[in-house]
Amino acid sequence: MITISLCMIVKNEEEVLARCLDTVKDIVDEINIVDTGSSDKTVEIAKKYTDRVFYFEWIDDFAAARNESFKYATKDYILYLDADDVLLEEDQEKLKNLKKTLDPSVDSVSMYYNAGMDSYGNVTLTYRRNRLVKRSRNFQWKGDCHQYLEVYGKVINSDVAVTHKKISHSVGRNLSIYEKKLERGDTFTPRDYFYYGNELRENGYYEKAIENYNHNIEMKEGWIEDKVYACINKADCYRFLGKLDEEIASLYESFRFSKTPRPESCSRIGYYYQRNKEYQSAIYWYTLATELEDDFNKWSFTYPAYSTWYPHLQMCVCYYNLQDFKRSYYHNEKAREYRPDDERILFNKELLESKVSREVLEKEG
Repeated sequence: MITISLCMIVKNEEEVLARCLDTVKDIVDEINIVDTGSSDKTVEIAKKYTDRVFYFEWIDDFAAARNESFKYATKDYILYLDADDVLLEEDQEKLKNLKKTLDPSVDSVSMYYNAGMDSYGNVTLTYRRNRLVKRSRNFQWKGDCHQYLEVYGKVINSDVAVTHKKISHSVGRNLSIYEKKLERGDTFTPRDYFYYGNELRENGYYEKAIENYNHNIEMKEGWIEDKVYACINKADCYRFLGKLDEEIASLYESFRFSKTPRPESCSRIGYYYQRNKEYQSAIYWYTLATELEDDFNKWSFTYPAYSTWYPHLQMCVCYYNLQDFKRSYYHNEKAREYRPDDERILFNKELLESKVSREVLEKEG
């Protein structure tokens, strides 16, 4: 059976660190925690779980800090987590089984990263990350912001998921890192343009975000999946700016890179037509969003809402406007499967039950 070193970088994580470590302490064989300048009780909490607590001066470079944490690993494989990550019970069992059965020739194991959850327990964003890597391969982190682990060799995809449960969000921190890169005159990669665009969009700088997404799209280099979402995210910026022709053009542009439609683009296209009161066209795209099959081996972002409750809720509205109350009710019920206490859905349910009953009574009369 393989052995595992957990490696983490932390700073002021007193609210969440114990929660994270409690979910993995009985699975890993070693815990290494690198503190980058905490002023709270983070280090004190860490020392309750391990005597392998180290220090590293924060230099606005996540990759440097993560590479430092990896230096302290002594076991066969390295598992990394953030302090606001957890392994749910079912994933703890999956990881235990993986540890018992993993072929030592494997260089890296990817796991799902459930980066967001709604109040109903639905995953809002998920994607794969190389999460468990062979220590002897000395894989390195790249990128000072939105870093990635450069991995090669024998990689397998697992069904284990790490769940992100953040309490707070460092607004503007990543944006500041990119702006310092610009001030230094650093050369931006396609990945840099994509993630800088995301930071700009999330902070309301839509015009600048579009500019950076376009830089990513225009470069021949870069991951094709980033270009897909550069188009989709650019469309969101155009919508926020009220530039609807550019919005729909950007959504269709995403097909140039994805080759086949994604639920994330289909639902947005449906919403575009819905806003224009072209309900049949909207229904077409919403229906397609619910029918597309998810790929187990897909590495890029997946936003499950766009293939589940969201298109069904919007079809409820579309069919209501078409006076087809039975279909409207059906899709509202499909949405309710995912969000049983959503006030909008419950309001629709009450309204549509009276409509459908009246419709039935009128037919019988």
